[in-house]
Amino acid sequence: MKILANSRDWRSYTGSVFVTFSALSLTACGVVDEMRKGEEGTDLPAVAASVPETDAEVVEQIVAHADDCLLVVWEAQEERDIAFDRAHDQAEGGAISCATGTSPSQFERAIASIRDAAGSGDKARMLREVDIPLIYIDNDGNRRALADPQTVDAVFDEVFDGATMAMLQRIDLSQMTVVPEQKGGFFELGSLWLVVDEPGSRPRIVTVNRQAIMEAAEAARAKAQAGENGVSRQSG
Repeated sequence: MKILANSRDWRSYTGSVFVTFSALSLTACGVVDEMRKGEEGTDLPAVAASVPETDAEVVEQIVAHADDCLLVVWEAQEERDIAFDRAHDQAEGGAISCATGTSPSQFERAIASIRDAAGSGDKARMLREVDIPLIYIDNDGNRRALADPQTVDAVFDEVFDGATMAMLQRIDLSQMTVVPEQKGGFFELGSLWLVVDEPGSRPRIVTVNRQAIMEAAEAARAKAQAGENGVSRQSG
């Protein structure tokens, strides 16, 4: 199953990098410089409030104040958003950077693009957010692996129908749940899975679960009904 692919390799990679991670490598990739720039005009935590004199001290403070998985992710990225990543790395299930292998800012960009594509109804834009193979689970729970772009295109209207497009327009980073070892995050009871192919890269859609979309909609209706009943009892 695509969701599980190479997750063990990522955790091994994370551990091995930190055994040998040095201040020199941080300086080379620009993380230390960017942390120092954060002293002015950002809302970074205490690391930026009192900038150490040496790179080794910077590394020590970063590790003390942020999940060290972010350091590995930043090392793999040419551009990074340190302030956003540190402020948004925690999700339901754990740290985004550790569980997925990429940064919260990469998820945020992907989510924004998916919402925009779903809102526009532009098929080409939506397909650009899809990874191959795409796992599609229909209303009855039947699972299909759509193994090539032509197959995804052929069943696009079934997979990305009105209910799916409406769900995609609602997703938000704050609602994502991550699962350690699975390199991805899901939304609305597993209706949508976004997974990362390479450390530091942008996630893409790997699973659309129509059965979960229906269950999430039913749960939302039940919650709303319970709220209405509660209000009625209070007013009565």
